[in-house]
Amino acid sequence: MNILKFGGSSLASPERIKLVAETVKKHVQQDKTIAVFSAFGGVTNDLLKMAALAAKEDLAYKEILAQNEKRHLDAVKELIPVQNQSGVLSKVKTEFNRLETLYEGVYLLNELSNKTKHVVSSFGEILSSLIIAEYFKSLATDALLIDSRELIVCKNNNEKIQLNYELTNKNIVQYFKENDASLFVAPGFVAKNEQGVPSTLGRGGSDFTAAIFGGALDVAKVIIYTDVNGMYTANPNVVHQAYPLKNISYQEAMELSHFGAKVLYPPTLQPLLDKGIQIHIKNTFSPDDAGTLISKSSKENFRWVTGITHIDDIKLLNIEGSGMVGIPGFSKRFFETLYQENINVVLITQASSEHSICVAVKGDEAQAAKEALDEAFAVEIDYQKIKPVEIEGNVAIIALVGDRMKSHHGLSGKMFSALGNNNINIRAIAQGSSERNISAVIAKKDINKALNTLHEQFFEVPSKELNLFITGVGNVGSKLLSQLEKQEKYLLEKLRLKVRVLGLSNSRTMVFDENGLDLSKWQELLDGGEKASKHNFFNKVKEFNLRNSIFVDNTASAEISKWYKEYLANSIAVVTCNKIAAADDLVNYQHLQQLSREYGASFLYETNVGAGLPIIDTLKNLIASGDRIHKIQAVLSGSLNFVFNTYNATEPFYKTVEQAMEEGYTEPDPKIDLSGVDVARKILILARESGLKMELSDIENKSFLSEESLNTENNEDFFKLLQEDEGKFKEIYEDAAKDNAQLKYVAQLEDGKASVGLQKVGAEHPFYNLSGSDNIVLFFTDRYSVQPLIVKGAGAGADVTASGIFADVIRIGKK
Repeated sequence: MNILKFGGSSLASPERIKLVAETVKKHVQQDKTIAVFSAFGGVTNDLLKMAALAAKEDLAYKEILAQNEKRHLDAVKELIPVQNQSGVLSKVKTEFNRLETLYEGVYLLNELSNKTKHVVSSFGEILSSLIIAEYFKSLATDALLIDSRELIVCKNNNEKIQLNYELTNKNIVQYFKENDASLFVAPGFVAKNEQGVPSTLGRGGSDFTAAIFGGALDVAKVIIYTDVNGMYTANPNVVHQAYPLKNISYQEAMELSHFGAKVLYPPTLQPLLDKGIQIHIKNTFSPDDAGTLISKSSKENFRWVTGITHIDDIKLLNIEGSGMVGIPGFSKRFFETLYQENINVVLITQASSEHSICVAVKGDEAQAAKEALDEAFAVEIDYQKIKPVEIEGNVAIIALVGDRMKSHHGLSGKMFSALGNNNINIRAIAQGSSERNISAVIAKKDINKALNTLHEQFFEVPSKELNLFITGVGNVGSKLLSQLEKQEKYLLEKLRLKVRVLGLSNSRTMVFDENGLDLSKWQELLDGGEKASKHNFFNKVKEFNLRNSIFVDNTASAEISKWYKEYLANSIAVVTCNKIAAADDLVNYQHLQQLSREYGASFLYETNVGAGLPIIDTLKNLIASGDRIHKIQAVLSGSLNFVFNTYNATEPFYKTVEQAMEEGYTEPDPKIDLSGVDVARKILILARESGLKMELSDIENKSFLSEESLNTENNEDFFKLLQEDEGKFKEIYEDAAKDNAQLKYVAQLEDGKASVGLQKVGAEHPFYNLSGSDNIVLFFTDRYSVQPLIVKGAGAGADVTASGIFADVIRIGKK
């Protein structure tokens, strides 16, 4: 005997029903078959909605009723041949007349009892199975419609579904002894109680119906057809990398379905477990796919964690007080009170001090639970032995499930570490002694991030997803985007890093895509984006709430740098070539460093000094290894080095500066470079990384520019004054040439003092042959006292700066 079940999504339209029929016919050809059907997709919700409207004396229920009647009649007309339609249409109309009478009663009485809820909600399955049975008959299939209400008997408790297995099994066995057909069509979900009053098996009860038939008839397997390819490692709507599980055990299936895996209704396993009957979950729309087979034990013994699941709609109840400590029976009273109110406890945690008990319940039951508990412990609360029950909402439960987790050390540590590294706070923890389930209560807003974080940790090929939000797409930003696009495949294959750009902004527009922007057409996407806003950009990044989020600043904007603290405080890493933050007031610099440590969010600014050269990283490694810095000498401005290497007094100085701008060596405002402020910021950053507490005002800046040119407000005025000062620049050049020296803008840090300024260097100096836009840094330390450690290379330009930012991103990915 084959037992099949088809859910509402598989029956959402006549076209889908025809597809279901093809699958059923294949099973019928192999053996006798029982096919259990849910209501047409969405009908049960409508039935309950109409009942609620009628109880409120809202006549809008009539319109919904008419729509549903038309839907079912249309299905008959599309599925059943014309010559056979009249009888079926009459039966469908009869059922809707009965339903209309029930709703009228609810409307007139202004009351909706649980009994009436059960009755009206059962009509969806009654109607669908009636129509489908007639459809199979029209296909020349020997089909017989079963009334499941006559076979499946519940105990007299409308609040909690309890099956009378003895009577139910007896009814089913007797029925199939007395009746014969190739195909039995049965409505799922419906039943009756011991007094013969119609009842239901609870939402999702059609799965249960199929299992009840399977258990009673002792079949080998029950096949549940749904709209997905089985049970997944996680919710595929949230975790796009989730994949179907081929084999899982009964216990794993129970844990996963209890904790929100909606593919399987939790009670389904009960009639099958003791008899070892397998459950096969398959996709109606891809019936040849493997699906998920549920049996006594999983065959995939290599897997420590089977799945990750969650429950969204819960609230925590917390009761605490000294009056609980050492009092026998306190917990008994607590849980008995909830039992008497028919409130199911989803999760329990209690401090070993017995000072508090925390439980999770369904969100819509929390207030009733609080009121019942406050009443039960009213005396203790009045005497302040315990506090009134507190409710905490906006939380969710996330759980790791797997039979073999007990055999593997450190799983809990990995779980909590992964969550903590992504700023996901854990409110409560529960783990049974079987260690088949590790559950944690977290903020509801973090559920998507948590699911993806844990799936990446436990299921995906060792790889890491980095989510970038980039502001600034000028010279450096556009080069970075080009490098990211070019290296995408290499990063994934060689470094196991999947780098996605989800947000992009310039000064005018911004654009976002939660699936990642197509970098081959980023300019087009950005041009069509919404109006740029620093505040809205941050809010969007925060709203995405993704693990491994990185904010990348490719600008020189002081305003944007003020937002770094907001990103870091939300565990969003910051990578920047913008020197302003690291060279800001010392207290602000220290605050950013502290936020980075406190929230586990990297704050990287390697490109602040030397573009793509590993200068800051080298300095940090020297200090971390115990070396001491005595002196730093450096040429830190690629733009100034380019200018003074290029200028030879044959062309005006301002022309050389214009060339440096055109080739991308200077800031958009070249005065920042030429004034020496940029170099001063760089040596300040190195001083701070060396452990010195310095401010920018502590750096002696011996500028070669006139005071008047330093005070200009725009580039046009600045270049005009450079032209007027050409004689001065020519004199400086000729003075150096006379001594066979080169002009270099040198930064120096020694004995706690720092300075920057133009110097003449002779041929014997390491700076003498520094060409183009190169930078050079000399570190004089305990270990490098005679011959300094030298870092030298291109220190300016969009390409090398972008590569330095790229390197910082990769550095975060490899943490």
